[in-house]
Amino acid sequence: MAPQPGAPLVVVTRKLPDAVERRMSELFEVRLNESDTPLDRSDLMKAVEDADVLVPTITDAIDRAVLSRAGPQCRLIANFGNGVDNIDLKTAWQRGITVTNTPGVLTDDTADMAMALILAVPRRLAEGAQYLRGGKGEWPGWSPTWMLGKRITGKRLGIVGMGRIGQAVARRAKAFGLEIHYHSRRPLDPLTEDDLEATYWDSLDRMLPRMDIVTVHTPHTPATFHLLSARRLKLMKPTAYLVNTARGEVVDENALVRMLEAGELSGAGLDVYEHEPKVNPKLLELENVVLLPHLASNTLEGRLEMGEKVLVNIKTFCDGHRPPDRVLPSVL
Repeated sequence: MAPQPGAPLVVVTRKLPDAVERRMSELFEVRLNESDTPLDRSDLMKAVEDADVLVPTITDAIDRAVLSRAGPQCRLIANFGNGVDNIDLKTAWQRGITVTNTPGVLTDDTADMAMALILAVPRRLAEGAQYLRGGKGEWPGWSPTWMLGKRITGKRLGIVGMGRIGQAVARRAKAFGLEIHYHSRRPLDPLTEDDLEATYWDSLDRMLPRMDIVTVHTPHTPATFHLLSARRLKLMKPTAYLVNTARGEVVDENALVRMLEAGELSGAGLDVYEHEPKVNPKLLELENVVLLPHLASNTLEGRLEMGEKVLVNIKTFCDGHRPPDRVLPSVL
């Protein structure tokens, strides 16, 4: 099925699931990225010059310079992703460009990955797997004192950011017998807090020294850049672990590396990095760190649901209505 004559031109910056691209091509005139090669700045500028609707991903920097090249017909940026720190929302707003995202669909996938890291780091799962692979399956056998990890049942989990994902992590962690603590901009409603058996800390500085595991679930905004700074990381116990499946910029990565090297933290589980896609080479040398290549949202189901949200946002906007997932500069 071909799009209707006069359908808006939708420019997509990366390869999306086939089902999403097929449906998009039925509804709109579409320019796809079949090779999945990331667009450079000149390509992004050309895209906004031509497009009625731009569909970028979280790795595309849609900044002031790119937006300055947007043609008068470009009125919607439908981000394929929940985070919008890749887009200059203020400039887009000033230029009359609506921005949407895909919230909610990745909550369980991201919470699952955070819980996996909360389990993997104290129990040294990555170290054990690497030991077997490095020895090609040869090992001396079970020993009472070999490769001992730490039990997580009964430990204190500090959740930094208690939005949808933070709450989903709390539910999983509660089932594993962790004691739930959290710091967020505001406390949960009493019913939710009681259901999660969660303790609210209005001061992150006071919470961090008391936690055995800290997991990060805040967006990257100017207010959260290096929220876990060198000073705050040093508040954590040397026996504690840090998990980050949110945004790399929320943690001072260099300070984290120094503390891990010095034994001032027991370990870390990271799915995101401050300078993605580059990974600090010093992290790669540390055995007490589990490193993943930004896999938290990588499920087929999640990607299809994200695509559906993008389609709904575009169709609603093009039909003259307010898209359901509009993002305003006030979120920053």
